[in-house]
Amino acid sequence: MQASQLKTASMRDSFSETLYQLAVNDPRVFVLDGDLATSTKIEKVAKECPQKFLQMGIAEQNMLSVAAGLATTGLQPWAVTFAAFMSKRALDQIQVQIAQPKLNVKMIGAYSGLLTGVTGKTHQALEDIAIFRSLANMTVLAPADSVETAKMMEWANQYDGPVYIRLARDNYPILFDDSYVFKPNKGVVLNEGTDLTIISTGTATSRALEAAKILKQNNISSAVVHLPSIKPIDQELIIEMAVKTKAIVTVEEHSIYGGLGGAIAEILAANAPTPIEFVGVKDRNSESASNEALLEKYEISTKYIVEAGQRVNLRKNSDFN
Repeated sequence: MQASQLKTASMRDSFSETLYQLAVNDPRVFVLDGDLATSTKIEKVAKECPQKFLQMGIAEQNMLSVAAGLATTGLQPWAVTFAAFMSKRALDQIQVQIAQPKLNVKMIGAYSGLLTGVTGKTHQALEDIAIFRSLANMTVLAPADSVETAKMMEWANQYDGPVYIRLARDNYPILFDDSYVFKPNKGVVLNEGTDLTIISTGTATSRALEAAKILKQNNISSAVVHLPSIKPIDQELIIEMAVKTKAIVTVEEHSIYGGLGGAIAEILAANAPTPIEFVGVKDRNSESASNEALLEKYEISTKYIVEAGQRVNLRKNSDFN
């Protein structure tokens, strides 16, 4: 079944319900809100267990400082705001007060990437993966669907250390079922292939699967690897697929600088030099528009993944024959 034919669900709804359950069942869990509870759907925590909900207002630096303080007392704060605000407004506090001492703070970057409806360019985050993966001690995660969101949060609740989870606003195809087990340093092979490997993360994975279907119709066999964990990253699987298919396409709803593509290029350069194409936002600022228009203008739609696959397949044949 193609990704476009799968049932869809909202990450926000899954996130909200899972966070509520964590707040109810774990006495350590407290939720810190940057005045966005309606948008991020954490208003359920505020209504059902207000003693676990701390409204911090539009003051992200203070929110992360408070989160650090709570973590030093043995609590597990979950700080929630938009990815653009989390990664840029509060970076100093995250680096000095949370990442360096490796405190048990969970940071949720909602409305990540380009497709945030019509919230405007100030609310879009195309640099957050690059920022967070550069911080020592930081775990950086990006789920593909609502199921993986819940599984990832349950893992983060058991992990003692700082975690950044990148969430999206809209509904996305459900790629996993309840039997899925999230592992922080393991990728998932969603489609087998022999000619090239498409490696994606987060919401871009559903488009990667669509591209593999189209490439197959053009006699190009494409493996699809989903990397929910960008740091730590599944280096072993990346090298294995590069050696097997000898061509890589990376796909992300993020800048091509410092994100998933950059992380994979670093690994391949050191271990298995391989032709690679990057599908992501080039050196451009974001802007507000419909999702379809943004996907096309910033060249990250399924069509551009297909074209990248065709290019890298030609390069592989040219370079190695």
